Amino acid sequence: MQRRSFLTKSAIGATAGVIAAPAFAQINPEVKWRLASSFPKSLDTIFGAAEAFTKRVSQLTGGRFQIRQFAAGDIVPGLQVMDAVQAGTVEMGHTPSYYYFGKDPTFAFDCAVPFGLTSRQQTAWFDQGGGRELMRDFFKDYGIINFMAGNTGTQMGGWYRKEIKSLEDVKGMKIRIAGFAGRVMERMGAVPQQIPAGDVYAALEKGTIDAAEWVGPYDDEKLGLAKVAPHYYTPGWWEAGPQLSFYINIKEWEKLPAQYKAAVETASFECHVTMQAAYDTKNPSALARLIKNGAKLHTFSKAIMDEAYKISTAVMEEEAARNAKFKKVYEPWKRFRQDQNMWASVSEQTMQNYLISIGRK
Repeated sequence: MQRRSFLTKSAIGATAGVIAAPAFAQINPEVKWRLASSFPKSLDTIFGAAEAFTKRVSQLTGGRFQIRQFAAGDIVPGLQVMDAVQAGTVEMGHTPSYYYFGKDPTFAFDCAVPFGLTSRQQTAWFDQGGGRELMRDFFKDYGIINFMAGNTGTQMGGWYRKEIKSLEDVKGMKIRIAGFAGRVMERMGAVPQQIPAGDVYAALEKGTIDAAEWVGPYDDEKLGLAKVAPHYYTPGWWEAGPQLSFYINIKEWEKLPAQYKAAVETASFECHVTMQAAYDTKNPSALARLIKNGAKLHTFSKAIMDEAYKISTAVMEEEAARNAKFKKVYEPWKRFRQDQNMWASVSEQTMQNYLISIGRK
């Protein structure tokens, strides 16, 4: 009797599965969006994260929600993705928010600020520490809803034509750098310039700039930066854990069925985690290759780090004093950073430092 009951329930379940697909199609329409990326296809880890996202959304919606991805320059230049999403030229974009620092420095908290959060801390802040709510309230003014879309981990300090031994060497140096870091570098005497990834190599080769930071070994190797600027510095104090974002036009978001919204949320979180994992996997071997082929690895001096920290703090405090939107995010963010660094000093840093020390023996 129990066996017959089980078989009957199984048959009903199988029938429900057969009718589920057409029922889903009747309830949920076909939707086709365009996604503008800030990155070239050659940067497969960053660009590839959005590719994985679009495929996953399609899988989760039975192929009825299709998002077509376009590389930087295909629809709009890489630095204009936010404008395209805001205007409705495209439904969504994949970009780092600090590219739009010039519109309002508050954008940088959605990505990275100098001496900010590590990738793990940034995810914790956004997902559990109130960051999502603060940033979505800010993005409403631009008609955009934002989602986590990857993180590179702490970046390198960039490529330089000559060694940067002292603060004096920074003065007059033309460097490709974005966001808050550009303002800090300017106060240190450098000349910051914001240049898309695809143009960085040419600018270094022609001497238009003296130095450039991008991401880290894996991407930097692809861009060939070591060929024109051999001195490779660490750490990228301006990007301890830069987060990428998916931007979606709010009006388009509100049109989506609930199942499609859930698919976006699920796929974006998966993309966020896998990008970080990919960089952590690929960077060690890429760094070894770069050094083997002649790159000279250096660490910024304590004097440079101390000056950069002092100026960074001053710049952010000044911005908070004149920009209410910035202050609204900055004050709770600052408390979160303090708590996170206290905890890290007790836990991960202690363990990591020990493992590094025995690894050198």
